[in-house]
Amino acid sequence: MTAKRVVTKAEEAAADVDSINEDLGRRVKKLRADRGWSLEQLAAASGVSRSMLSEIERERANPTLSVTYRIARAFGLTLQDLIESADSASAIQIIRAGDRAQIFRADKNCQIRTLSPLNLEKDVEFYELRLPPGGALRSQAHVEGTREFLTVEEGAVELQSGNSSEPLAKGDSATYRADVPHIISNAGGRDAVLFLVVIYR
Repeated sequence: MTAKRVVTKAEEAAADVDSINEDLGRRVKKLRADRGWSLEQLAAASGVSRSMLSEIERERANPTLSVTYRIARAFGLTLQDLIESADSASAIQIIRAGDRAQIFRADKNCQIRTLSPLNLEKDVEFYELRLPPGGALRSQAHVEGTREFLTVEEGAVELQSGNSSEPLAKGDSATYRADVPHIISNAGGRDAVLFLVVIYR
């Protein structure tokens, strides 16, 4: 029979610290998103570097009390309020249907609504696209290795990636290189509605 391993006090304490850091990262990200601040704005308000803030939000850092205090002060909170509220912070971020702050672009050619949090780092982005008849989204090459995934919810479109081109109808999905110039254009006589995911490498 294998002996049961005993968890030491040091291991319990380390697990508690990891849990606090995870909660703190989610709380800081939510507070920043609620205020519509960029990482740069929070860095300026707190005196904490952008890179450290990014690591905290990604739950990869173990900030000192001094750093945590400066972040709390930037949000108008006490250190105790920030830490205690981190304990009760929801792990779920909601984007409401009527949130106008999520409209990334709206003109005669295309409307783009961001369905991923605005404070999400450049890892994955999720969009709803609406193209009127004759409308198009023309994009320059993104960073090397970037790919996009597209699903047509309504209408018909023509997709071009580099020198390749394919028609897509309702229900069709496509994946393609986005590190070359690419175009999504409405190929029908009514509005096209699409969902787009951008994945950065």
